[in-house]
Amino acid sequence: MQQKENSPWFVHPALLTVGLIYAGAYSVAKIALGGYVPPFGFALLRVFFATIVLSIVHALTVKEKVTSKKDLWLLAKCGLFGAALNQLLFLKGLSLTTAINSSIIMTLIPVMVLVFSFLLLRENVGWRKVTGIILALIGAVILLYKDDFGLSNDTLMGDLLNFLNAASYALYLVLVKPLMKKYHSLTVIKWVFIFSLIFVLPFGFTDVLSIEWANFTPTIWGSVAYVILASTILVYWLNVVTLKYVSPAIVGVYIYLQPLFATVIAIFAFGESFQLKQLFAALLIFAGVYFVNFSSSVKKRATL
Repeated sequence: MQQKENSPWFVHPALLTVGLIYAGAYSVAKIALGGYVPPFGFALLRVFFATIVLSIVHALTVKEKVTSKKDLWLLAKCGLFGAALNQLLFLKGLSLTTAINSSIIMTLIPVMVLVFSFLLLRENVGWRKVTGIILALIGAVILLYKDDFGLSNDTLMGDLLNFLNAASYALYLVLVKPLMKKYHSLTVIKWVFIFSLIFVLPFGFTDVLSIEWANFTPTIWGSVAYVILASTILVYWLNVVTLKYVSPAIVGVYIYLQPLFATVIAIFAFGESFQLKQLFAALLIFAGVYFVNFSSSVKKRATL
């Protein structure tokens, strides 16, 4: 799968925006999960409102139809792995572990994307791309590692669920790539969430009915709104848009910027101290992103 010869200017800013939004999602989601919204109920709220919003926008703008049953089947698989399992496993896992553990485990997504891209798309895996992912992984772990990180018995189930979530989302990034060459991004993401709603509904319906909305504070409402509008609808759409122009591996490697953004936010917004390890980790992450992008540029020039 070749990326297009000239990617639009907005691709990398869009991926940076995704990383910035996700950087705050772990802590923000934990606020609502703290006794207010059950994990599976939260997952259903995310996919329900995303389906409604995206379907309305699609009907008013694109109005494109899916042309084959084969594509619908592939969209159903994308809905299962990219939204249904992703949301259920992430929120349930996050409720059982720490935001730090969850953040570290999610940095495995680019590695899994590389593996799935090779196995399913036969995408070329050069030494530069492998080197970049390793450098970024090391940087992300250095940045996120704290004394309270650990795969203890108390968090083991949550950590395992987050690992399965990372694998599920990585598979989705690879599966959805061929659809982006055929359909408009809004068509793809609309159907992804329609199918995900079907899969999530049996698990989250009872949890949604148990939510005591009257107990919500403005902070809780803000947490729910952020997770639904920003870290669900916006980032899923931005990811599928960028997949028209770059490989799943490049989309995946930007996940390594999430801990970097989270650190910057903590320093400037919450007054946390800056440490030398953070500078070193940032350099490794940026070097990794450069190597992955550089490997794609070399491959592109070789085909001219």
